[in-house]
Amino acid sequence: MTFAVKPAVHHPKLPLNDLGLNRRQYDGAVSTLCAGCGHDSVSAAIVQACYEMSLPAHRVAKLSGIGCSSKTPSYFLGNSHGFNSVHGRMPSVATGANLANRELYYIGVSGDGDSASIGLGQFAHIVRRRINMLYIVDNNGTYGLTKGQFSATNDKGSTSKRGVPNLLEPIDLVTIALQIGATFVARSFSGDKDQLVPLIKAGLLHEGFAFIDVISPCVRFNNHEGSTKSYDYVRHHNDPVVTADFVPDHEEIVVEYAPGEGQDVKMPDGSTLRLRKLEKDYDPNDRLSALTYVQQHQARGEIVTGLLYLDNEPTDTHAVLGTVATPLNQLAEAELCPGNDVLQKVNESFR
Repeated sequence: MTFAVKPAVHHPKLPLNDLGLNRRQYDGAVSTLCAGCGHDSVSAAIVQACYEMSLPAHRVAKLSGIGCSSKTPSYFLGNSHGFNSVHGRMPSVATGANLANRELYYIGVSGDGDSASIGLGQFAHIVRRRINMLYIVDNNGTYGLTKGQFSATNDKGSTSKRGVPNLLEPIDLVTIALQIGATFVARSFSGDKDQLVPLIKAGLLHEGFAFIDVISPCVRFNNHEGSTKSYDYVRHHNDPVVTADFVPDHEEIVVEYAPGEGQDVKMPDGSTLRLRKLEKDYDPNDRLSALTYVQQHQARGEIVTGLLYLDNEPTDTHAVLGTVATPLNQLAEAELCPGNDVLQKVNESFR
């Protein structure tokens, strides 16, 4: 058996970021996914975002569950922390890790089966808990590892590769995230790097739960005529409601946009998330309007992409619980176990 490996050498004049690292140094292992899989494009977008943001890999923790999508953390940021959990249980691991060390950047990569089927309850509660992380779902509407059955996000009426229609209503994770408190909600397409990379950057810096649903076609089982998760369908039914660009506080990125109203949103570190609204009446800061807009376009068979909702004053779990600023895993024994006298005072405060 042979395995493909990436070349150990690279061009000596590759551009460097502020840490003196080139983009290749943010790569991971060689992907074993099917050639053309949208998930690899999502991994590449994460690599590009972290490289451009000059994130130190040792400050990033990658988490996943089970499925094609959950294999992808092996393919980006090879020098970061990583944990591959059991099916549908990544949110529990992410919660524990974040409570123990709030100073890391957390990237959770899941799939439509991992989050919308066996892990739906876990997904709902990590949204409610407002864990400070970027949660990405690679959504292809099918179970690729088990040969192409419909997943819970597959649209009613969409057909399988053999022409069999899906008879059940889909679960829309964007709608759920909007309904139960996510403070950053976006949808994108794996084939739209110009849109996806800025969304990933903004999501990583968002103080709270940032969710991105990425339509990521399965080239083996769900990329045929009749599928609503195929490359052709998404390209012809994509409605980019909000285009976003990320502007670091020390250097402005100059890009060209379609005409539209602009809105700059300051991020916690002083950088700016720059929005270009392509719909004059769309307000990305109105949760109810965002929910209505998404559902109206779904009824017409359109896929709304872009930054759909952003809370300008978000809170995360640590703010809600009032935890100490020092990461819990850095507290000494004397602080964690202050003795019986302190315990008695705590108990008395609840009487």
